[in-house]
Amino acid sequence: MLNSQGRPTRAGAASEKAHETFTGNHALQLEEALIFETGRLEVTGVDIDEPLPFTSALGGLERTSEIGLPGLSEPETMRHYVRLSQKNYAIDSGIYPLGSCTMKHNPRLNERLARLPGFADVHPLQPQSTAQGALAVIADLAHWLMTLTNMPAVAMSPKAGAHGELCGMMAIKAAIAAKGEGATRNVVLVPESAHGTNPATAALIGFQVRAIPAREDGTVDPVQVQAALGPEVAAIMLTNPNTCGLFEKDIVEIARVVHDAGAYFYCDGANFTAIVGKVRPGDLGIDAMHINLHKTFSTPHGGGGPGAGPVVLSDRLAPFAPVPFVLREGSWLRLVEHAEGEESFGRMTAFHGQMGMFVRALAYMLSHGSDGLKQASEDAVLNANYIRASLADLMSLPFGNRPCMHEALFDDVWLKDTGITTLDFAKAMIDEGYHPMTMYFPLVVHGAMLIEPTESESKASLDLFIATLRDLALSARNGETERFTNAPHFAPRRRLDETRAARQPILKWTPPQPVAQAAE
Repeated sequence: MLNSQGRPTRAGAASEKAHETFTGNHALQLEEALIFETGRLEVTGVDIDEPLPFTSALGGLERTSEIGLPGLSEPETMRHYVRLSQKNYAIDSGIYPLGSCTMKHNPRLNERLARLPGFADVHPLQPQSTAQGALAVIADLAHWLMTLTNMPAVAMSPKAGAHGELCGMMAIKAAIAAKGEGATRNVVLVPESAHGTNPATAALIGFQVRAIPAREDGTVDPVQVQAALGPEVAAIMLTNPNTCGLFEKDIVEIARVVHDAGAYFYCDGANFTAIVGKVRPGDLGIDAMHINLHKTFSTPHGGGGPGAGPVVLSDRLAPFAPVPFVLREGSWLRLVEHAEGEESFGRMTAFHGQMGMFVRALAYMLSHGSDGLKQASEDAVLNANYIRASLADLMSLPFGNRPCMHEALFDDVWLKDTGITTLDFAKAMIDEGYHPMTMYFPLVVHGAMLIEPTESESKASLDLFIATLRDLALSARNGETERFTNAPHFAPRRRLDETRAARQPILKWTPPQPVAQAAE
């Protein structure tokens, strides 16, 4: 099949019958060996002089054997890691449709500002008199986070979303203990559609978890919440918009019944990007909500950090916020490190948080302004609904073809009797040059496919993505199972046995055994 430019619709299809190359390379897609296979243990790319006589300070813990790292020259090292980087998918190379992850573009303006001297090289232990500009950034970002959420307090030190959840729930636990109910209020209500970190966080600090089922429309019923409430319930942990991509329209009523029962309302703020400038969580009756700066305000996402998950708190929880926090005293900013005698539950982490993430988030806010932040949310929701409406005739929607928020959720009903699974469909997307959407989540939907385009994508980008998914869907319906069951065909590696890899991981490279040569 040809598109309007006369090129093969399936990139690389013409090469399927081509001969295998001698090197294993496919044009600019270079085959790369492991660094242990490339390097030599007996050499090094760096000349280091023998040290002068010295006394070890390691107390007998120094290494007694060779370290066993392969030696490479600088060109070899650079080429190895550049070639590996070219095998990665990134938001800078294409649309990243992971639902519930909000993989948005990170503006380069933000990156440049984060690298300014005074931000990039600030040290948490330097005198506060030398870091007033950095403290001002933290204070300004805190101000705007409280403004956008209409909450009176914010804890800036949590390092990521799950860390923020822990912070909010620890504040709730401290508030319960302050009322003398710590021994009796030990249950947390968690909807079945929640992020997995929610029940994990509650269990981590000693709460029991009670699940709340979703209604047929994918939302939480306040009647069911009220029925689950009692003197033993400490809090509810709810995501809004929820992980089905739907706004919890009864959230105010849910907050009312929770508060009437003497419990607290924790909101998972992972999906805040859908409602910034449109809804203030504080107006909905929420007591605590973490904010993933990478999901909402464009700080880098992934790679293990550094992250940031500030937590906004209501009047009911503000006194229990952790230290440190920034206090303005006239023209002077002071980082309060200790709160002896106060109700604060204490300290969560060593220092004030991730400075580079704060700079990037504040730069994003100030460059967009209030109208720009609102438009970003509206565009994210518009893009998701454009995908939903464009695929609804081919792919099934578990909660009906009605408007969604910032992510569109499909299930696998439309794949019934095709012999193709959600996983097969996702692997075929890799052949087309796309990172797969989020699969099999939320768990309340069988074979879930959760797509979140964010506001970063142009209409042209979305149109090509939609056309690709439509082509894949038509192939599935037409019985072209080979395109799916053996996918990906064109990736550097074919499909892995992921279950076996998880259960029987090989964590150490060992040299291959020499192959015996047959006698002539």
